[in-house]
Amino acid sequence: MAFETKREVLEWYEKQPRTLTKEFIDNINWKDIKNYPLDEKFVPVLLYMRDVEALTDMYYEELRRTPTGKDPIISKFMERWSNEEQTHGEILNRFLNEAGIETEEKWQHQVRKAVSTYYTINNYLITSLTNLVGRRFTATHMTFGAIHEMSTTQGYRRLKELADHPILTQILDGIIREESAHTNFYRSVARIELGNSETTRKLARFIVKNFWTPVGSGAKTKKESDYTIATLFQGSEGLESLDRNVSQRIQTLPGFDGITKVSDKIGLIVSQHTLTV
Repeated sequence: MAFETKREVLEWYEKQPRTLTKEFIDNINWKDIKNYPLDEKFVPVLLYMRDVEALTDMYYEELRRTPTGKDPIISKFMERWSNEEQTHGEILNRFLNEAGIETEEKWQHQVRKAVSTYYTINNYLITSLTNLVGRRFTATHMTFGAIHEMSTTQGYRRLKELADHPILTQILDGIIREESAHTNFYRSVARIELGNSETTRKLARFIVKNFWTPVGSGAKTKKESDYTIATLFQGSEGLESLDRNVSQRIQTLPGFDGITKVSDKIGLIVSQHTLTV
């Protein structure tokens, strides 16, 4: 599906129906969750995913202070995107509670409170720098967004396969459908923006190659991030699926041929974690 303008991408996105509607959520057999085993090793993974989804609201606030966030088309997308991501976090939290893992009543507040001051200041400085670059940084923002959405979606797919919990599978299938729509928006807009000039392509490639980190890194601790990554992508099958569904798709973006940053970074984390367990 090829789009020529950002407006076309937004129009496509707005036609996509929400998956996690009230009807979908009400039809989940919540009381049956505890009747199926959930390996305890996946509890920290689910908590990490829940927290990262909740923290997208903080990212949304940061982006709105930049030329990218002030773009009326991207801003319109992100209003719905932010709401959907919050729902993902809430539904994962409810699953955990139904599975017998109690969480704080005001867990969203606790998650934001736990974000380090260093991370907050660093993000403020980055936002200030992107404002100096201006609209030329939009391609980088959208490329980062595409990478994060693709890797997150692949993480959900891996969790679904490994946990093999029927009701969690139902929930994750719904989340994956919405994440896939997010991916298509980010990736399509990134392709358009990267096509605008060689400067934007070089800037985006340089930033991704040198500064990309897995989604949630910094906002969550390195220990939590590494554990989640190693649990989901350990073994040849996990890394091969990541390369096929993320790295190879990134390489089709203008200016990103040969980029293996995501596979390299995830592979390093997996290998280091394997050596320490």
